[in-house]
Amino acid sequence: MQQAKNLPKSIDQYIAQCPREIHERLKKLRKVIREAAPDAEEKISYQMPAYRQNGSLVYFAAFRNHIGFYPTSSGITAFKKELSEYVGGKGSVQFPLDKPLPLDLVRRIVEFRVLENSKKVKKSGKTK
Repeated sequence: MQQAKNLPKSIDQYIAQCPREIHERLKKLRKVIREAAPDAEEKISYQMPAYRQNGSLVYFAAFRNHIGFYPTSSGITAFKKELSEYVGGKGSVQFPLDKPLPLDLVRRIVEFRVLENSKKVKKSGKTK
């Protein structure tokens, strides 16, 4: 939703460049992700908000008719039944702008991803 010459350098800039009518939705989504993963690094990656903790956790992006949420394929698979009412792909789901964000579901998916990444690190003995 941003022009190439004005690529955001922070999540605050990303949200500010989105249409005003979805600012609050994006802020709520960001807050839930931060609460579920308080130690995650927040950054812009692939021109969208991204969260890392022992590897990639989740991404999100604003579009004309939906907010895309990207919890990797394992995040989608683990919550397949609950996500079935939404359009999605192997590692993504679309939350329509005309419906409330499923914030509790987002929280549980992020918590799942934090746990999943921490198990990978313990198994390998390395921190990413």
